[in-house]
Amino acid sequence: MENLDDDIARTQEERRRMEELASLTAVAFDADLYGGAGSDRFEGYAKSIPVTEDDDEPDSDVSEIARRMASYTGPKVKDLVLRGPDTDNELGFKKPQRIIDREDDYRRRRLQQIISPERHDPFAAGEATPDPSVRTYADVMREQALAKQKEDTLKAIAKKKEEEKSQPPPLKRRNRWDQSQDKDEAATAKKPKTSSSSSSDWDAPDSTPGVTRWDATPTPGRAAADATPSLGRRNRWDETPTPGRLADAAEGTPAAGATTPAGMTWDATPKLGGLATPTPKRQRSRWDETPATMGSATPLPGATPAGGAYTPGVTPVGGVDLATPTPGAINLRGAMTPEQYNLLRWERDIEERNRPLTDEELDGMFPQEGYKVLEPPASYVPIRTPARKLLATPTPLGTPLYAIPEENRGQQFDVPKEAPGGLPFMKPEDYQYFGALLNEEDEEQLSPEEQKERKIMKLLLKVKNGTPPQRKTALRQLTDKARELGAGPLFNRILPLLMQPTLEDQERHLLVKVIDRVLYKLDELVRPYVHKILVVIEPLLIDEDYYARVEGREIISNLSKAAGLASMIAAMRPDIDNIDEYVRNTTARAFSVVASALGIPTLLPFLKAVCQSKKSWQARHTGIKIVQQIAILMGCAVLPHLKSLVEIIEHGLNDENQKVRTITALSLAALAEAAAPYGIESFDSVLRPLWKGIRSHRGKVLAAFLKAIGFIIPLMDATYASYYTKEVMSILIREFQSPDEEMKKIVLKVVKQCVGTEGVEADYIRSDILPEFFRNFWVRRMALDRRNYRQLVDTTVEIANKVGVPDIAARVVEDLKDESEPYRRMVMETIEKVVANLGASDIDARLEELLIDGILYAFQEQTSDDANVMLNGFGAVVNALGQRVKPYLPQICGTIKWRLNNKSAKVRQQAADLISRIAVVMKQCGEEALMGHLGVVLYEYLGEEYPEVLGSILGALKAIVNVIGMTKMTPPIKDLLPRLTPILKNRHEKVQENCIDLVGRIADRGAEFVPAREWMRICFELLEMLKAHKKGIRRATVNTFGYIAKAIGPQDVLATLLNNLKVQERQNRVCTTVAIAIVAETCSPFTVLPALMNEYRVPELNVQNGVLKSLSFLFEYIGEMGKDYIYAVTPLLEDALMDRDLVHRQTAASAVKHMALGVAGLGCEDALVHLLNYVWPNIFETSPHVINAVMEAIEGMRVALGPAVILNYCLQGLFHPARKVREVYWKIYNSLYIGAQDALVAAYPALEDDDGNIFSRPELSIFC
Repeated sequence: MENLDDDIARTQEERRRMEELASLTAVAFDADLYGGAGSDRFEGYAKSIPVTEDDDEPDSDVSEIARRMASYTGPKVKDLVLRGPDTDNELGFKKPQRIIDREDDYRRRRLQQIISPERHDPFAAGEATPDPSVRTYADVMREQALAKQKEDTLKAIAKKKEEEKSQPPPLKRRNRWDQSQDKDEAATAKKPKTSSSSSSDWDAPDSTPGVTRWDATPTPGRAAADATPSLGRRNRWDETPTPGRLADAAEGTPAAGATTPAGMTWDATPKLGGLATPTPKRQRSRWDETPATMGSATPLPGATPAGGAYTPGVTPVGGVDLATPTPGAINLRGAMTPEQYNLLRWERDIEERNRPLTDEELDGMFPQEGYKVLEPPASYVPIRTPARKLLATPTPLGTPLYAIPEENRGQQFDVPKEAPGGLPFMKPEDYQYFGALLNEEDEEQLSPEEQKERKIMKLLLKVKNGTPPQRKTALRQLTDKARELGAGPLFNRILPLLMQPTLEDQERHLLVKVIDRVLYKLDELVRPYVHKILVVIEPLLIDEDYYARVEGREIISNLSKAAGLASMIAAMRPDIDNIDEYVRNTTARAFSVVASALGIPTLLPFLKAVCQSKKSWQARHTGIKIVQQIAILMGCAVLPHLKSLVEIIEHGLNDENQKVRTITALSLAALAEAAAPYGIESFDSVLRPLWKGIRSHRGKVLAAFLKAIGFIIPLMDATYASYYTKEVMSILIREFQSPDEEMKKIVLKVVKQCVGTEGVEADYIRSDILPEFFRNFWVRRMALDRRNYRQLVDTTVEIANKVGVPDIAARVVEDLKDESEPYRRMVMETIEKVVANLGASDIDARLEELLIDGILYAFQEQTSDDANVMLNGFGAVVNALGQRVKPYLPQICGTIKWRLNNKSAKVRQQAADLISRIAVVMKQCGEEALMGHLGVVLYEYLGEEYPEVLGSILGALKAIVNVIGMTKMTPPIKDLLPRLTPILKNRHEKVQENCIDLVGRIADRGAEFVPAREWMRICFELLEMLKAHKKGIRRATVNTFGYIAKAIGPQDVLATLLNNLKVQERQNRVCTTVAIAIVAETCSPFTVLPALMNEYRVPELNVQNGVLKSLSFLFEYIGEMGKDYIYAVTPLLEDALMDRDLVHRQTAASAVKHMALGVAGLGCEDALVHLLNYVWPNIFETSPHVINAVMEAIEGMRVALGPAVILNYCLQGLFHPARKVREVYWKIYNSLYIGAQDALVAAYPALEDDDGNIFSRPELSIFC
């Protein structure tokens, strides 16, 4: 029965899924055939191996899906549903825009930093006493010391707790049950203490029985001597207090139920009068009295319970439990239940709704006139207690625990207001920063400060969320009015925005740009806010985005120039020994930027003091890290200060703290890397500590020391380098076996540097390094980590450069057949690089066979997407072996043909790519027949459906055509080209690029094999390819037009291209103009110019601009040939330079420039001066593109006509009364002076000498 229910439920669920899907797609489909609507293709299969035999019982109701055909690959309807825009994001195709989404936990710590208040600026205040409300440098340092002290205390407490946990538990004390009962108790009790250190009864010797709190309670009438007194210190739990006790009463016998003797304490049960045992009087405690109202004390006989209290469980005296309970009594009985609380809430709500209206409310509802207030009848008595109240459970009405808040109906939730005054849309997360802008207040009623704040908010919102024009205007306003708005209000608004968790890359970029612009304007006013800015900007220095890091460096650099070194140090000094490592890290990077901006020498005294700090290792660590970051940031610019920097940090190698020693070694490594190949003399003082360190240290410290030595050894002379390499190699070989990944990377790097150094002999490497190196590093695990993989390959290639190819190849060639593909790929990449560097001349016949066998196996067995490594390796080995490959070519080609027929598209693509790699070698080996056969095979595969594979096949055909030529090509070119024409329509980039290259090669070398009509058909197809996104495709297309025009004549091709000038798409028109220019260059300009100039008569803007642009490219390409055509095109250029359209004049000026540069010195000055008269009036244009073209045309004229001619044009306006005119003329004069300073000497006026001055400068004056 249960199985039947399960089947029904499953069937209903499948039907429901099908209906949902059908509603989405409006297509019904057979779930049994197409794989069902479930998301799991393996639903119904066993997904785990049973642990025991009992578990291996198949379910009786296995789903039908388990029996479906897994090999069926028909389209599933659910996969045809169009994906939404967010699907790509979910699949990870789109980079996350929010910064926080791509940050790791360490970088997210920036959000925990607090934007500090502004600080005192001593430069602005002078010697005046700072305002107590402003934080000074001393305050900050005091806070820092306090925070450090707190951190140290917490660490000490934690350490103590850890120590207590790690200590073994104390031996178990024997309690009184363990003591022997036959001893004389009285005698033992009177025994004095043996040790003064036993201060409590727990510390008493085990053998001494004492009265403990578990002993029998003394009863009235029992002698005091019966109880054995305890010698231990008594505590407050020893006696039971009694109600009504007087703390300060004298030692006397109290009346029954009245008072307790002062000696009696908590563990004494009240006794009858006169029987109390007095105890020593002690200080009164607030716990000595029990509140009488709580009903917890046992009442004495005859005592009246105070305040009507009662004792639970005792027979009540009177009718206390019989009376109707009052709220106070209910309060006494315990806490309110949730039901009582909800009932109370509901009653209050009902009463509030049903309360009678007051006179004021009635007056507000009704008019004052026309209504009369009626008096209630005399017999009317309102019901004060409704029936529901009489039936309800009593509730504590005394103290309500919750007040229902008044409802504000004017409040709006999640409904964004429209931003007033044309402001951009506000995101929900922006409300806390810009919410004030939604309150439409009268700005005139606001104070000046509030108006300023509001203006800043508006401008920042436009910068952050506005359109590009809004953003540009707002940014300019913020920059121009920065000093007027004030540094404080600006930074108080900008910096919190940059700390916003939901900030996106674009928004951060814009806000950082605002800070950058504002810094320039504010200059010294920025000093009180230096630390504020740094808190926000420093995290950019460790961002994973390169451009963010550059922006951060630029801001800090400008900030340090504006605020000055003293302000920067005062702001950042407290952070140097901050308890948070994140703060210290970012501060070190910021200090390195300050050093690069203000110069290393200015920072050296401060760095020296910090690195020698006695108070905290954190300060020393950060100071040395600053030196490291300076070296990384500034590179070889540290060379002048290298000795000083090394001296500052060298003591850190012997520091007591391990982290300081590590960072010192890393800093030395960075300095040596930056200084390479110079500066070894600066490191003399650290060589001895480094050598001692590598022998005494282990782990991370050793890794850092080895890294430093690895960078210092390449700086040494050959003899020293050889000696030190042998010394350090014993340590390195020992560390080959280290399991630590970081150590492996550093050891590999150091081995590479040592081996690559001059003076290290190949024999030493062969005998001492290679065996251990290959045994420890050439293992499969190294191929799995990308960084290790790369480092190992580089190190092996460096070793091969010293010892030769055979030593390396012989050790790894067997691994080409390893079962691990990543490992095979690593071996192949190493062999490829070694063979490409050193060639294959040293490889013997046996190694050659092994190599070919291995690379064939590795090539055939590859399954991963990264096929380039195998292809490059195969190509490199085959090309290096050259003619020695001939015996293996039939086998290789057989493999290729077999794989070209494989059902996997990836395998077919790899086979086609391999043909293009080995085509040149096949030609060298004289295997043209084999290549022709491969060409036929590839030709048959031109119907390939996968564009990636088709692109590779076209590339292989292109390689074969290039090698064997057009005449020997099989299939013949006349059959091949018509087959390529339809492929030109394919829009895949790889197909387009390879196809157009192949067509262009055929047009260049074998155009005569193809009829002209086919070439014209191809021309029309090529026009579409001018729209391609990739520049390489457009360039190849344009060149192909030139080849085709050369083959069939320019007329037909030119007609096609001129027609294409009428299209709207600019890119298409520009490419067409370039094609026209190339046709003119290929077929001589006289074949193109008449038709081109005739086309200028078409009264259409795009066509005329296209003709002018064609002329510009044409004169650029033909150069000196332009002298024959300049007079022909001058009237056309005259017209264009006088046209109202800006673009006409701009393009014509560009054509004039190329024409002038082409015909310089060829006697065409008259035409050029004529054209210059048309160009010159355009110098006052304001459009940036037009003015650039005009200025370039004038520069071209300067080259062709000489600077003196341009100077004559220029002199008339240099001293014009209008500033705008003067500025333009002086700009031209400046460029003239820069371009032809020496040639202008002849154009200067000859001044006559007068009495006071001699202006003549004869050549002989040079020798004076």
